[in-house]
Amino acid sequence: MSERSAAREYRIRSYVLRAGRMSDAQRRSYETLFPRYGIPFDAIALDYTSVFGKRNPLIIEIGFGMGIATAMIAEANPSVNYLGIEVYRPGIGKLLWEIERRNLSNVRIIEHDVVETLERMIPAASVAGFHIFFPDPWPKKRHHKRRLITRPFTGLLASRLAPGGYLYMVTDWAEYGDWALAELSATQGLLNAYDGFALPQSWRPETRFERKGIEKQHIVRELYFKQG
Repeated sequence: MSERSAAREYRIRSYVLRAGRMSDAQRRSYETLFPRYGIPFDAIALDYTSVFGKRNPLIIEIGFGMGIATAMIAEANPSVNYLGIEVYRPGIGKLLWEIERRNLSNVRIIEHDVVETLERMIPAASVAGFHIFFPDPWPKKRHHKRRLITRPFTGLLASRLAPGGYLYMVTDWAEYGDWALAELSATQGLLNAYDGFALPQSWRPETRFERKGIEKQHIVRELYFKQG
């Protein structure tokens, strides 16, 4: 079975679209800035140089939430291009506001389902890294099928990594960390850079969401896999 055929079996959504309330600032940012920094979904492979105006390595962040960490990482690494894929519109509005406030030229956003986006718009072996920070753990057993980090989707991620590329995931749900470690370890084309869970990456900023989890005594798991 090809990677594309396998990925198309993964059609249970890993998210539920919620009509989260947008603040006035988020709405204004979305309406005025998305035409500039947003990329409409299309069944055509992206030309990264055309999109960003620079031929730099591409990092894709899947589900960036409110986008604060995304903006901070992009600001600290101007020679890297960042593409955020998200469906939560208030978060998109917030990241757009951060892009404008920080004068970032290296961030773009696609508002669409990640599976279809990777299948249709992201060429194979073209991504320097994937960031997946605190995806929904879907803790109830009957909902485990909705988890993002599961096969065959992990195979699609592996197929999009360029030589030397990496996949970096963080979760504050310990059982999901165990699940993801098993799924990623069993994925052809991925090699664990650590013996088990990864050490904390110093360049990743701690988010408010993460601090809340730690205050609730959640255990943070980090996973770092390389293309191979």
